[in-house]
Amino acid sequence: MGVIRLQKYMAECGVASRRKCEELIADGLVKVNGEIVTEPGAKVDPLADKIEFRNMQVELKPEKKVYVMLNKPVGYVTTVKDEKGRSTVMELLKDIKERIVPVGRLDMYTSGLLLFSNDGAFINKITHPSHETTKTYIVKIKGVPTNEKLDKLRSGVVIDDFKTSPANVELLLEDRTNNVSRLKIEIHEGKNRQVRKMIEAIGHTTISLRREAIGNLTLDGLEKGKWRYLTDFEINELLNK
Repeated sequence: MGVIRLQKYMAECGVASRRKCEELIADGLVKVNGEIVTEPGAKVDPLADKIEFRNMQVELKPEKKVYVMLNKPVGYVTTVKDEKGRSTVMELLKDIKERIVPVGRLDMYTSGLLLFSNDGAFINKITHPSHETTKTYIVKIKGVPTNEKLDKLRSGVVIDDFKTSPANVELLLEDRTNNVSRLKIEIHEGKNRQVRKMIEAIGHTTISLRREAIGNLTLDGLEKGKWRYLTDFEINELLNK
């Protein structure tokens, strides 16, 4: 948190509103390191200083850990705030009081399963390639790839000077009349626009892309644009995989 104004810290700890905390400080009811402080503008370091109100230590309450899944629609940017003024996924989570952030990202034109949390260990577990958490995508592409091209995806292709790890790839549909195909691709990495770039690397173009699953967690009937909290079982399964 770093250095912060005393009344702001007290308010964040739930003592009272910031203005009321200023009054409490001015009334001599607050001590910092055992000394009464009456100047509301005083700055404190909560990690180094002991702050007391009516001789009771003032501390931040441990933040409630929150785990949320969203069925992201196309047209939303995966960021907390967008400098270009575009719609963000946070607009779909307005009823959640805790401050949460996206766990990884889906680009603006990709839909499907997106997680959010305020648990750093959980976020690292899902996003860091070393943990090899599988992400499953359904991708519709132009053209029908040959077996040779599919094998290239399975063995790894080079994108942005980076060779992808072997992927599980299944051809779900080949429609030669309309010249389109549908693939299921499972990867455990999360490079920027990775699946789209993998498709480009074998000479095809992505028409639509949806993330179906993370580990064993699926959308399971969750409507597009809707969200829900993860169950304890789902959280533990993702953490302990």
